[in-house]
Amino acid sequence: EQRKCSFDYESMTVRYVLNCRYTPDFILPNGVIIEAKGRLMKKDARKHRAIKKQFPDLDIRFVFADINNRVEGSKFTNRQWCEKYKFEYAERVIPKKWFDNVKKKAD
Repeated sequence: EQRKCSFDYESMTVRYVLNCRYTPDFILPNGVIIEAKGRLMKKDARKHRAIKKQFPDLDIRFVFADINNRVEGSKFTNRQWCEKYKFEYAERVIPKKWFDNVKKKAD
């Protein structure tokens, strides 16, 4: 304003993707990725939403110690968070059906 120059203030949003790495806890022979969580932290919740958005073909599923625990800093329980963001989930044990259609290794 002092320079008598016209401008727009915060009129544009630039979306960007951070270059990060993700190492799954477990990968089943059928390609299902298992994340074992005692507690879902805010940074992990954000990370998994970003991964799902960028890599929608990855089949990431969660096994929680307690599906009724709250996600850190959230009003959602682990169960509610998974349902909202369309992640399959289980409590304590990997369900047998998650092992279905296992690809057999060549002899």
